[in-house]
Amino acid sequence: MHCDHITQLHRECIRMDYDVMEFAMSDKVTVKRAFRAALPHTIPIFAGFWFLGMTYGVYMNVSGFAFWYPMLMSMTIFAGSVEFVTVNLLLGAFNPLQALAMTLMINARHLFYGISMLDKYRGNGWKDIYLIFGMCDESFSINYSAKIPEDVDRGWFMFFVTLLNHFYWVFGASLGGIFGSLIHFNTEGLDFVMTAMFVVIFMEQWMKEKNHGSALAGIGISLLCLAAFGAENFIIPAMLGILGTLMFCRGSFVKDGRTI
Repeated sequence: MHCDHITQLHRECIRMDYDVMEFAMSDKVTVKRAFRAALPHTIPIFAGFWFLGMTYGVYMNVSGFAFWYPMLMSMTIFAGSVEFVTVNLLLGAFNPLQALAMTLMINARHLFYGISMLDKYRGNGWKDIYLIFGMCDESFSINYSAKIPEDVDRGWFMFFVTLLNHFYWVFGASLGGIFGSLIHFNTEGLDFVMTAMFVVIFMEQWMKEKNHGSALAGIGISLLCLAAFGAENFIIPAMLGILGTLMFCRGSFVKDGRTI
């Protein structure tokens, strides 16, 4: 009887080990399937992030910062527009309130991104923390609109979309910081890349929208604030004015829950 009990216990332990191994193998298959599904969606992002990230890294280097500055900032901040602005903030006078206000204004759109992703991000466990941190325009666009196959885990798919986009940006910024210290060339006008980036984003939104009222309102308010407050102080008043105008006139720019 005692031997039979030991034999039965041994069989139960073997069965438990088998179940654990089967679960682990199944989990690996799920992760690999999600990675393979997410990768093609992020390839177009790689080209843009790699080039723009390298430009940012070079810009940081020629501004007097070592290569690990853009590498560390791209890992922890992960907000391209703010990272370019941060260069001037670090070189200017210490003003944390201005830095906070400018960051909130530039990335205010993420508040609406977060609201839109509440249902999609719910129930993904620890992955939700990284999904919230790593949300950017491109990751939001893919995770919100992509048709995820039924056999692919939704949480892992969104995780890999966010992780890959984050990696592309860190990789490009790190290379730019390293190459900027090794390659010597005329960098005059390089800081204009930030202006060019905003112009490209504006033109993309202009072509996507049927109603250009919001864009024209933004241009008009910016010009008025520029004339009233000057080139050094017009950004924050312009942002506040644009935000207030869009909230007040929201009904004119939104139809059936979509921007027109």
